[in-house]
Amino acid sequence: MPDRSPRLGDVIDDYCPRCRLLLNHDVTSLFADEVAKVTCRTCHNAHDYRHAQVPPKRRSGRQEDKKSLLDQVLASMPKPPEPPPAPPSATRPQKRDLWAEIERIKGQRKGPA
Repeated sequence: MPDRSPRLGDVIDDYCPRCRLLLNHDVTSLFADEVAKVTCRTCHNAHDYRHAQVPPKRRSGRQEDKKSLLDQVLASMPKPPEPPPAPPSATRPQKRDLWAEIERIKGQRKGPA
């Protein structure tokens, strides 16, 4: 049996932009024996007939754009000045003799003998 032309109310498959899936749709409008509009049977969204073609996926180029923008901003910034060289005595801090400090403080508390 040859395919007949679609009629109002027929159920056909189409891509629903709201559901973002290929689902059953009712034919809502015809133009010159061709389907013009359909209504999703799941979410009841009426839209143009998309001939059951799923649109291509979006590129996720946002992160690449952000990285390149950050590189541009950093390239335009002046370099930070070099820190001054540290003095030789500050390279290694002296170790404190804590027991000697304690004895010195105890001697100050007792007072003169």
